[in-house]
Amino acid sequence: MPRRAVRDETGRYAVLHPLVAEAARRAGADAVGLVDVGRPAALNTAVDRVGVRYDDGPVLGDPASPVQVTAGTVGGRPVPATALPPVVARVGVDRAPLDVTDPDDARELLASGPADDRERAALLAAEVALAAAAPPELVRGDPVDGLPEALARVPAGALPVVTTTWALSRLAPARRAAFLGRLEEAAAGQALAWVSAEGVGVAPSVPTLGDRPASGHSLLAVAVSDGGRLRVDTVGRCWSRGRLVAWFPDAP
Repeated sequence: MPRRAVRDETGRYAVLHPLVAEAARRAGADAVGLVDVGRPAALNTAVDRVGVRYDDGPVLGDPASPVQVTAGTVGGRPVPATALPPVVARVGVDRAPLDVTDPDDARELLASGPADDRERAALLAAEVALAAAAPPELVRGDPVDGLPEALARVPAGALPVVTTTWALSRLAPARRAAFLGRLEEAAAGQALAWVSAEGVGVAPSVPTLGDRPASGHSLLAVAVSDGGRLRVDTVGRCWSRGRLVAWFPDAP
């Protein structure tokens, strides 16, 4: 029986790097464990190992990395140049995860790339190779049921940072609410962060600031808990899946 069609995309690091760095800064974390939700190969967990350049500066991450991404900015404020603390755990949660170190899985993942765009296909291949050098642990399960096991794989002393990038739209609204509930349950007993890049109104509890759903852009949000309730702030907008970013001047 053929495996399901897989779709993965490049370029999410331009929004993810500043979001994870901001979450770590707010939590005062010296180390983080990344828990990526809803990407088959958890490529987001390599965010600390890529280079990111914005058209107005700064340059974030590793300038010598084989994976380099660029993004434009709007709104008059540069993306913060906050450095990421060490990443000590990389975990992915997906219903049908793909192991980048397995040749068959890697081929399936690469086949999902944009065949008509050689540049982006080459970038996806570079991302897969980079991830294979420090592969994430994979948890098979949906974002709600698999989340507790994934969080348990982050070692004590590191801040678990859950990442969702255009993943929650694939869930029914009730399951999105259940995902938030599972996050809040975990956050009640430990320091925890959640960063998201999702369409307007998709991520539960993320303030929409009066923006309308299906408005053509996505909201960037950071949520941090110190063992109590999650505090969720919208810190920016993005377009074209992170290729254009606006970081709010008054972001906390």
